[in-house]
Amino acid sequence: MKKFLTLLALGLSLSLGAAHAADDKAATTQQSKMGMCNKEAGDKKGDERKAFMKECLSAKPAAASPACEKSAADKKLAGAAKSSHIKKCMADEQAGTKPEAAAKPAAAAPAAKK
Repeated sequence: MKKFLTLLALGLSLSLGAAHAADDKAATTQQSKMGMCNKEAGDKKGDERKAFMKECLSAKPAAASPACEKSAADKKLAGAAKSSHIKKCMADEQAGTKPEAAAKPAAAAPAAKK
């Protein structure tokens, strides 16, 4: 009887541990968006924060420009690095600076005529 209770207690503790481990999944897109909006909300309080969070969470992401996509592809970026690069590139475009992919390299300049 003592062995049975010990095994039962051990089985219960293992099953609870497995159930808890199943909860540790990667964050979904919505959870990632919530975290990002939460950081951007900063010190806002009350109705101002509610309105900001509602707008931020419902906003659709801006489509990446072809130049930014090409720049990320040229650098062979993927995942978070690609997203970060495209986000910075888009911000640079909106600020008025040219992205790396749009700038022409010096080697592409036509040769001077003799």
